[in-house]
Amino acid sequence: MGNANAPAAPVAPTAPAPTIEPAKKLKPCCACPETRGPRDECIVLKGEENCKDLIEAHKECMRKLGFKV
Repeated sequence: MGNANAPAAPVAPTAPAPTIEPAKKLKPCCACPETRGPRDECIVLKGEENCKDLIEAHKECMRKLGFKV
C-alpha cells in the first residue's frame, strides 16, 4: 500500500509565540482606565476614605497586569 521509506511532506518551521509582557509596554498611567476613572472621581467627590472599594479594585487590576502596587 504505502511506502515506509517515502519522504515525509516538508513542514515549515513555526515562529516562536511572542511573549506578552504588558507591564513593560504599558505605563501605569494608562493601565486600567475602567477602574481608574471611577476611583479618581470618587476620591474627588467623596474623599479617599470613602472610596476604599474602588481603590482596591484599581490596585487589583494593576496587579493583574503585572504592576507591583
